Amino acid sequence: MPLISIITITYNAQDFLERTLDSIRRQTSSDFEYILIDGGSKDGTMAIVEANKAMFSVIVSEKDKGLYDAMNKGLRKASGNYVWFMNAGDEIAEFDAIEKLKTLILKNPDIIYSDTMMVDNSGDLIGLRTEITPHKIPPSLSWKAYKMGMLICHQSFIARRSIAPSYIENNLSADIDWEIKCLKSSKSNLPYPGILAKYLEGGTSHQQLFKSWKDRYLVLKTHFGFFSNLWNHFKIILRADIFNIFRISKYIK
Repeated sequence: MPLISIITITYNAQDFLERTLDSIRRQTSSDFEYILIDGGSKDGTMAIVEANKAMFSVIVSEKDKGLYDAMNKGLRKASGNYVWFMNAGDEIAEFDAIEKLKTLILKNPDIIYSDTMMVDNSGDLIGLRTEITPHKIPPSLSWKAYKMGMLICHQSFIARRSIAPSYIENNLSADIDWEIKCLKSSKSNLPYPGILAKYLEGGTSHQQLFKSWKDRYLVLKTHFGFFSNLWNHFKIILRADIFNIFRISKYIK
């Protein structure tokens, strides 16, 4: 049984997949399995996969019902003690991440997490997520800290497979729901000593912003209740406005 199952979801990702593969290839430890779930790409994605097929333990390419259907397929295929999603365009930030995770896992955590380095389409660094967004990671991570939205970027959140639920489908905030459910089941959460992931900004939720907001509201209402969630979303809007004003003011002389 491998220590970690790394799962990559792709669909027409020929422009970004090599970036992800390079970060996997650079790892100094091979104590992981690598799973690719493709949604039936029509570009050159699968040609890239075929050229690198020795890297993969599992390759699936077939039409699916969307991102979270594909991620559920990845969970079902996984056999590692822990699961880690690293989708096309995203990268493991450190070449010795698996080696460091092996040491951290000796402490028997259910969840390992870190901050995230944001990158653009060219792979250029934008900045740490905690610095360029209002999301600040508390000293002790709890599901209750998610009342204001996605606290930990999905690519920087590693969960023990035995506590990882299926994703709800047809909801762009299913990743928030998944992390909250993992945290509710977790007995031990440990911060990673470094940065786990580089995250390619501009995913599905950014492309469908209104639906993303609506879906986030529905997810958080499930966990925090109607009135509490309504008040929290008022604070989310206010916080975003204040944060954006502060960011803009730094560039005004």
